Amino acid sequence: MNESDFPHLHAYRSTARGDGSPQAAPAVDRNTFMANLNRIGSGAAADGQPWPERHQLPGRCLALADADCALSGLRVVLEMLLAAERTRQNGEPEEYVGDRVMEGLIMACQSLCAQAVGRLQPEG
Repeated sequence: MNESDFPHLHAYRSTARGDGSPQAAPAVDRNTFMANLNRIGSGAAADGQPWPERHQLPGRCLALADADCALSGLRVVLEMLLAAERTRQNGEPEEYVGDRVMEGLIMACQSLCAQAVGRLQPEG
C-alpha cells in the first residue's frame, strides 16, 4: 500500500527512438470500473487515493480509509436529508419525498455512522 497505483505525472525517461524522439508512456485508463474497484478494495479513501499516513500498519490504513469513505457517504446522505426537510417545510406538497424516504435517509445515516465508528475503534 506504500506504492501509488496512479501513474507518474512526469514523462517516463527511456532511450530515444531512431528518429530522436522519446518513447511515449503507455496509456493506462485508471477510471475503468475494475481499476476503481481494485483501488477501493486495496484501501482507497474517499478521494480515491490510498490512506496518506505511511507510518500506520496496512490494516489500520485500510480501516481509516473505510472510515473516511463512510464519513463522506454520511455527509452526502445528510445533505439529501436536509434538502428533503427544507422541501417539506418550504416547498410544494407534491415535491415532498415522503415519510418513508425520510426514514430511509435517517437509517442510512445511522448505518454509515456505525460503520465509521466501528472502523475507527482499534482492533485487538
